[in-house]
Amino acid sequence: MAWIRVVAEHEARGSLKLQYEKALRRAGRVFNILKVQSLNHVTLDASMQLYLATMRGNSSLSRVDRELLATVVSQVNECFY
Repeated sequence: MAWIRVVAEHEARGSLKLQYEKALRRAGRVFNILKVQSLNHVTLDASMQLYLATMRGNSSLSRVDRELLATVVSQVNECFY
């Protein structure tokens, strides 16, 4: 198994702490997909902007349809998370 250094929730400061707090409010936890980006807050911020625009922005697809698509694509890609 690969090992990637991450910033733990209790060690987060500044922009990273804000992103972790937002994740806790959204999902009740900070998923590893965020933690693996924790060493580069610029990348994490951009990644979250893309995610939120894709999943919660204006679209002809409903939120449920977008979540279903994301789930199917993850399954097809054999994505563990």
